[in-house]
Amino acid sequence: MATTRRQFSAEFKREAVQQTKRPGISIARVAKELELDVGTLRRWIKQVGSGNWETAPGKDLKSAQTQELERLRRELNRVKMERDILKKAVGYFAKDPS
Repeated sequence: MATTRRQFSAEFKREAVQQTKRPGISIARVAKELELDVGTLRRWIKQVGSGNWETAPGKDLKSAQTQELERLRRELNRVKMERDILKKAVGYFAKDPS
């Protein structure tokens, strides 16, 4: 007899991950309480941590466009910081030593 795969809503997954963040509660305990496989819960935690899920209720996974936009914004901030450091270095070394 074939078993059917259980389907979980995005809200259920989000709530399960939130429960693992409570102090003194292990992932294994939450998985047992929710009748989940520990590996499944760990995968959900990893997906949340990697930024693949929206944190707002009512939304599921982030679109590829949203992920790319966030990546580009992080890269832009890094490049701006590097530019500012280089500007300061040029100013420091351009000072007249006399």
